[in-house]
Amino acid sequence: MRIAFISDIHGNAIALEAVLENINKKQVDKVLVLGDIAYRGPEPKRSIELIQKLYTTVIKGNADEWIVRGVQEGEVPNKVLELMNKERNWTVSQLAQTDIDYLANLPTELAFEEEGISFHAFHATPNSLFDVVLPNTADDKIEETMMTDKTADIYLYGHIHKPYIRYINGKTIINLGSVGLPFDGQAKASYAIVDINDGSVSTSIERVAYDFEKTIAKYKEVNYPNTDMMESIIRKGSL
Repeated sequence: MRIAFISDIHGNAIALEAVLENINKKQVDKVLVLGDIAYRGPEPKRSIELIQKLYTTVIKGNADEWIVRGVQEGEVPNKVLELMNKERNWTVSQLAQTDIDYLANLPTELAFEEEGISFHAFHATPNSLFDVVLPNTADDKIEETMMTDKTADIYLYGHIHKPYIRYINGKTIINLGSVGLPFDGQAKASYAIVDINDGSVSTSIERVAYDFEKTIAKYKEVNYPNTDMMESIIRKGSL
């Protein structure tokens, strides 16, 4: 069984198409989506449509919640609150009410078992869409914050856009990175694969090159309200 986990597309449908093509080449059995589908990218509606065509389990991210009800004070620095809501309002203007309802009704976590291996997946933490757990967080803090389901063998999340794999007391924790907005200095889409074979497990972070110049051109074409900053992030793969 080979499972691909993707997240943090952020309206970058061009990157998402490249990742889905890469997943197809790797003969993956299942694709699961850990949130942040549409907000902050130039093609929010097409990104949602591509995800819906997977006919798979999708959970909600903080950016999906922002589309539904706006960015609230205290969730981002005050100096960017107005701008981020301007971006949110632009995103909503590109969507139908059915798209917004789809995001509103997504679950917030996913627990399942495959071939005797238990998984617990969520966007940021099991109890929050917004909390930040970085790659260098201490083991005991990760256990306390992320490994609340003691029955799981593998924990997966998105949100921070910085992929990593760690092993803590016999458990595996994976951050998928980001399909559409990587923050780790590589201008390549990121996702994770878990392989299960006769009780053995292997994990990997996959990096996929895509034509980010096309994404930048799309931001300009649609008059996205924060194009300059988004172009810089896309081009550098970092904030």
